[in-house]
Amino acid sequence: MVSVHTLTLDGQATRKSTWRRIADRDSPARRVDWILLLAALALSVFGAVLVWSATRNRTEINGGDSEFFLIRQGVNLAIGLVLAAGVVWLGHQRLRSAVPLFFALSIGAMLLVFSPLGTEINGQRAWLSIGGYTLQPGEFAKIAVILGMALILAAQVDAGDREHPGRRAVLQALALAGVPLAIVVIDDMGMAMVLTMIVLGILLASGAPLKWSIGLILAGVAAAVLVWALGVLDQYQIDRFAAFADPSRDPSGVGYNTNQARIAIGSGQLTGTGLFQGTQTTGQFVPEQHTDFIFTVAAEELGFVGAGGIIVLIGVILWRALRIARDAPDLYSTIIAAGIVAWFAFQCFENIGMALGIMPVAGLPLPFVSYGGTAMFAVWIAIGLLQSVRMKRPLSA
Repeated sequence: MVSVHTLTLDGQATRKSTWRRIADRDSPARRVDWILLLAALALSVFGAVLVWSATRNRTEINGGDSEFFLIRQGVNLAIGLVLAAGVVWLGHQRLRSAVPLFFALSIGAMLLVFSPLGTEINGQRAWLSIGGYTLQPGEFAKIAVILGMALILAAQVDAGDREHPGRRAVLQALALAGVPLAIVVIDDMGMAMVLTMIVLGILLASGAPLKWSIGLILAGVAAAVLVWALGVLDQYQIDRFAAFADPSRDPSGVGYNTNQARIAIGSGQLTGTGLFQGTQTTGQFVPEQHTDFIFTVAAEELGFVGAGGIIVLIGVILWRALRIARDAPDLYSTIIAAGIVAWFAFQCFENIGMALGIMPVAGLPLPFVSYGGTAMFAVWIAIGLLQSVRMKRPLSA
C-alpha cells in the first residue's frame, strides 16, 4: 500500500521537475518574448471593446444584436492566435521552402478581386466575398512580400558568399515586390503606400547600398506625380487628398470624415466622456468608426489617457520587434523582423494621422485594433514570425 506521504512527495517532485523545465534556458517558454505577446494581446482586446462601443447601437449593420461585432472580433482574435501559434510551431526557417507557393497564392487571390468574387467597398475593389464572408488578400500580400524579399536578399549572404545583397538580388527582390504593388497602385493607394514602406524598410535592413533606397523614394515620388498628371485616380481618391489639403473647404462633403474625427478626438479631453458615452460615437457621426476611424472612439470615450494607451502599446510592440531584428541570427530573420516593423510603424502612423488630420484618408485599419478578420489574421501571423525569429536567437542575446 502506497502512503499518502509518498504520494505527496511524488507530487512535489513532479511540480519541481515541471518548473525546472520551464526555467531552463533552452525551454521554449523562456525564449518567447512575453512582453511582445502581452502587448499585442492587450491591444487586440482593447480594440475589441472599442469595436463593441462603436457598433452596439448600429442596428443597420449588427442586425439588432448589440454584441455581434464584439463576438466576431473575439473569434477573429482567437483564429489569429491559433495562426500565430502555428507559425511558431512550424518555424520561419522551415516555412522558407513554402514562401514561393505562399507568394503565388497571395497574388492569385489579389487578382481574384477583379473576378465576380470581388467586392467593392467604399470605392475600393480589394475584397473577396466567399460564403458570406469578406477577405482582403492584400493583407496577406504584405507578409508574402516580406518573406519573398527576405528569401531573395538573404540567399547569398546567409550562405557566406557575400557580405551584402548584390545588384542582381536587389533587382529580383524589387521585381517581386512590384507585382502586388502594380495590382493595388491605382485602386488601393493605402495598400500601395504600406507595401512601398515595407520595401524601403527591408532594403535598409538588408545592408543593400543606400542608392537603392534613395532610388526607390525618387521612383515613388515620380510615380505619384505621373499618376496625378495622367488623371487615372478615381474621384473618391481625389476627394480624399483635397480633404487632407483643406478639410474646411467642404466640411459637409469631402472634409466631413476628417472634421468629425477631429471633433470626436477633441471632445475626449484628458479622461474622455466614458466608455459607451461618446456623443460622436453613439450618434454615428464619424463614418467607418469601427474600422478606419477606431482611434476616434478611444480618444472620445477614454480621452488622452485611452488614446495614449494605444500609442504606448504600439510603441512597445515596435520596440520589441526592433530588438528581435537586432538580435536575429541571420539576415533572412533580420529582414523578416525589419519588414514587420516597417509595416506596423507606417500603418499605425497613417491610421492615427488621418484621424488627426495630419495624413490623408487612405482606408487603412489600425493594426490589432480595427475590426476585420483578414487584417487580424495577418498581424498575428506577423507576431508568430517575430516570435519564431526570437526563439532562434543565440542564447546570449
